[in-house]
Amino acid sequence: MTRPRKKPGAKRRRQLEQKKRLLALGVDEKIVNRMNPKEIRDKVKYPAKVEKELAAEKS
Repeated sequence: MTRPRKKPGAKRRRQLEQKKRLLALGVDEKIVNRMNPKEIRDKVKYPAKVEKELAAEKS
């Protein structure tokens, strides 16, 4: 038996969900659109860190 192949549609869906999570955290849409997928993944891993960064920017 072989492993099933990863499908590009599933990858796009995952990336869209991760973008939506960042937007829900309060990150500006323009900033998220300029990020590459790896940067988005790294930000989504640590949402508390992102919130702390946003609070520091606002004050």
